[in-house]
Amino acid sequence: MIIDFHVHTFPAEIRDHRERFFDAEPEFKLLYESPKSKLVSASNIVSMMDDQEVDMSVVFGFPWRTPDTCRRNNDYVMESVAKYPDRLKGFCCVDSLNPDAAEEVERCLEAGLSGVGELAFYSCGIDGECRLSLDPIMTLCRERNVPILLHTNEEVGHLYPGKTPNTMIQIYETISRFPNNIIVLAHWGGGLFFYNLLKKAVKETLINVYYDTAASPFLYDSRIYQYAKELAGIDKVLLGTDYPLLKPERYRKEMAEAGLSQEDMDRVCGENAGRLLQL
Repeated sequence: MIIDFHVHTFPAEIRDHRERFFDAEPEFKLLYESPKSKLVSASNIVSMMDDQEVDMSVVFGFPWRTPDTCRRNNDYVMESVAKYPDRLKGFCCVDSLNPDAAEEVERCLEAGLSGVGELAFYSCGIDGECRLSLDPIMTLCRERNVPILLHTNEEVGHLYPGKTPNTMIQIYETISRFPNNIIVLAHWGGGLFFYNLLKKAVKETLINVYYDTAASPFLYDSRIYQYAKELAGIDKVLLGTDYPLLKPERYRKEMAEAGLSQEDMDRVCGENAGRLLQL
């Protein structure tokens, strides 16, 4: 089974009139002001999956500041999962800094969504206030044994829309605060797994942490797959395309270039995600 762990989707009112949301949502404007930044429906995603031979995708919206927009996007995710129950799994996405965020997460999990994410802190990084805001959400995920997906990125290199000011210390302290949660770090965790080379503390702290490959072809040399296998373990790597940013074929090509065996590719492309999703 091939599972894409990182796919964004939006209801028609947002897809067709994105500009109406820019004033209240500066982070959304940052990422989607350009008409080249695609917004897709659930049916678009399933068509892509058919074309790319993907069996299942994990879909979610955006960490909206406005509670009503947040709820509407989560409702659309729930409707999409109900329409394509064998093809889509849904995550609840919120702005954890909103006082009502935990209540919305509980509503979505009670309605059958499979996890939480992609949570992101585009303007501040994962600072102390943000970590504190995650407490009730992490508790809900821990109680239900469902994963939470966090947006992370590398500190160095080129700038691009959506590159947050997070630091390795912030990411690591977030993991340390919630050691018993299943946490997936988007975009390779900004390279956090390289610190598994340290002899003390890090391996134990990161024991419940996974890494998705979202946007990898734009960020890293294909050799990152071999480094991740050696330092984190291939069972900790999840195919995530960030679709509609990229399609799965681009990632499969890089895995092959990296020299991953078919067994390793099977794990990355579905087996590991299936285990997290309790399929």
